[in-house]
Amino acid sequence: EALVGNDGMDQLTMFQKALSMGGHTRPIDGIVLTKFDTVSDKVGAALTLTHLTGVPIAFCGTGQKYNHLRPLSVPFVIQSLFS
Repeated sequence: EALVGNDGMDQLTMFQKALSMGGHTRPIDGIVLTKFDTVSDKVGAALTLTHLTGVPIAFCGTGQKYNHLRPLSVPFVIQSLFS
């Protein structure tokens, strides 16, 4: 969930640990953020996660259904930050 703020990094780390403990050797290679409806409130967590991990945000959720998952639009995020 995009609302997690600083807890997002902890969740990502714990998820990676759980994968490796389960025998999976492939690292996380993409992030999906849900509840990304209002960019300005949530973009800080997104920037932090990608900056600290080097893992890109693959999709963001803008609603309650699977068809509301969209590829992250960097131009939209930047425009939202400066408008």
